[in-house]
Parts: sequence; structure tokens; C-alpha cells
Amino acid sequence: MKHFEYRLLDTVSGFFSGIDYQELTNHLNALGREGWEVVSVVDTIFTSHQTRGLLVTLKREVLA
Repeated sequence: MKHFEYRLLDTVSGFFSGIDYQELTNHLNALGREGWEVVSVVDTIFTSHQTRGLLVTLKREVLA
């Protein structure tokens, strides 16, 4: 049976400070090279018809 580990990226706190799409793309590409795959993206702060934050869920298979 396959086993997975998960990781969350929040563009509002931590590594990011707001949404910089180039920075996010670069970071996701680096994580993809480590085996991470994006499985979900949810807007976390939505004001005045604009997304101000994203919560990105990633997973990768854990090899035993």
C-alpha cells in the first residue's frame, strides 16, 4: 500500500508575504523537483473580489 506525506504552504505567512506569482511558481517548481505534487489550492482571504491569500496542499509518496 502507498503512503504519503503532506505539506501546506500559506502565501500569507511563513515563506511568502502575499501572493507573488513568480516567487510562488519558483518555489513550487523547486518542491516538484523534490517529489512534491500540488493537490489543492484554496483562497484564504477574499476581499473586494480579489484573492489575498492561498493555502496550497502538496503531497508526495513516502518510500519505505
